Amino acid sequence: MLEGIHPLLTGELLLHLDRMGHSDSVVIADAHFPAWGLGERTIDLPGTTTPEVLAAIRTVIPLDDAPGLDLMESADGEILDVQHELMDAAGTTVETTRFVERFAYYEAARPAYLMVRTGETRKYGNALLRKGVVGHPSA
Repeated sequence: MLEGIHPLLTGELLLHLDRMGHSDSVVIADAHFPAWGLGERTIDLPGTTTPEVLAAIRTVIPLDDAPGLDLMESADGEILDVQHELMDAAGTTVETTRFVERFAYYEAARPAYLMVRTGETRKYGNALLRKGVVGHPSA
């Protein structure tokens, strides 16, 4: 157990987040997403939601320059409640978030450094986060 670390950030997840470089991406996937079929590295966090996991990851990873967050566009183009929650968790807005058509989203997700599959059951509850440059403390 570590002090000051969000409890959803397991040791395995922290290891992979630490190994990510600038602009590498992590997909926080809903339970419907083909994470194991697309991802070389996949971690399951059942019993969690994508906004919860995204908020936890954002406690240790800054966003890359815009767009730092991609969301899967809904079939009718409407922004769903889960997507608003994901933008809130990431600290983005509609203007700074890229919405990607479903099949193009799968292609954008394929080269992600890491997939984290959650227990999220709401449709279109997927987020692709690009890691920004991690600052260092002043000397």
